[in-house]
Amino acid sequence: MDPITAVLQDVLDEIRGDDRGAPASYIPELATVDPDRLAFGVVGPRGRIRSVGDDEVEFTIQSMSKPFVLAHVLAERGLTAVLERVGAEPSGEPFNAISLEEGSGRPANPMVNAGAIATTGMVSGADVDERTESILTTLSAFAGRRLRVDEDVYRSESTTGDRNRALAHLMRSYGIIEAPVELAVETYFRQCSILVTVRDLAVMASTLAFGGVNPVTDERVVDERVARDVLSIMSSCGMYDFSGEWLLRVGLPAKSGVSGGVLAVAPSQFGVAAFSPRLDEHGNSVRGQAIVEALSDRMGMHLLEPHESISHPVVDAVDTDEGRVIRLNGELGYAAAERVLVVLGDMAAMAPPDAVILVDGRELARSHPAAMVALRSELEALPATIRFVE
Repeated sequence: MDPITAVLQDVLDEIRGDDRGAPASYIPELATVDPDRLAFGVVGPRGRIRSVGDDEVEFTIQSMSKPFVLAHVLAERGLTAVLERVGAEPSGEPFNAISLEEGSGRPANPMVNAGAIATTGMVSGADVDERTESILTTLSAFAGRRLRVDEDVYRSESTTGDRNRALAHLMRSYGIIEAPVELAVETYFRQCSILVTVRDLAVMASTLAFGGVNPVTDERVVDERVARDVLSIMSSCGMYDFSGEWLLRVGLPAKSGVSGGVLAVAPSQFGVAAFSPRLDEHGNSVRGQAIVEALSDRMGMHLLEPHESISHPVVDAVDTDEGRVIRLNGELGYAAAERVLVVLGDMAAMAPPDAVILVDGRELARSHPAAMVALRSELEALPATIRFVE
């Protein structure tokens, strides 16, 4: 067992004995699941899936579908069009609250049921089957394999979904939903009934972590800006009325589902997923939350922890026949550009007047446009000839 998988297993063993909470009971098919199921998985930048526990057990994605359908609609319609119909503010209320913005009728955000139904209502397609297929195609690309709908859970969702229908009718009265109510809600019920494993969810989370590129298939699923916007909303809204404390304690954009899943994203590091059907009063998995919190703490994944690699890139100086070469590695943001300029300034001050210093940025993992503009303008003012190679 490799060291990272060993850490996952240790965390799983520590959390296993926690038997608080109970499976969701308001959807009959979810009430019958084995409450002792427990699984945990992570996917890093090389696309290797590490998982422990009941990692091959399928369960329905439920509300964890919301970020990915949001990504689908953002890619189709754009952020401005989405924000005309759905807000981006934490609601501070339960996931199924009947609460809309005064005057406009907009739901608070795409992670609560009302906002998700409005988002799903924006998916293109002539009927439920066509819209479901469009959603399935996108979610399958995020997962790296073809997914499918659990028809029994779908029927259970549809039979007991009067509250969601009420939300949809209310939003349609404001013009937030243009599609017929049954078309919007039945598509929503089907998207929530898509089957996944904890391994699938970890891959899906990792695709968001790496800017919309699935690290397992190397396929670009959505643009980097779309992935960024989805993670922004997950950060403040993904864990419902527990989102603020979650961000404080765990510090990762995340989304839960009433089937017992939790997925979380450590940008540029990992996609994480856990599964345990027992839920707390917020509708979040008790053990799933505990697992992700423990991993975040042990691996230093909190979003707001300082990361020196961003402000301190690797700068190697090598003397060659063509002169001195400065090789840059890591990420070149604004703070990193400042550090590079200090190093180059010192070198230029000590170099002969006719010296040429070559700055090689071809091994940079990422460079931000503003940082490049600042670096190039400052290089021109240094007392030496400096050439930059990208």
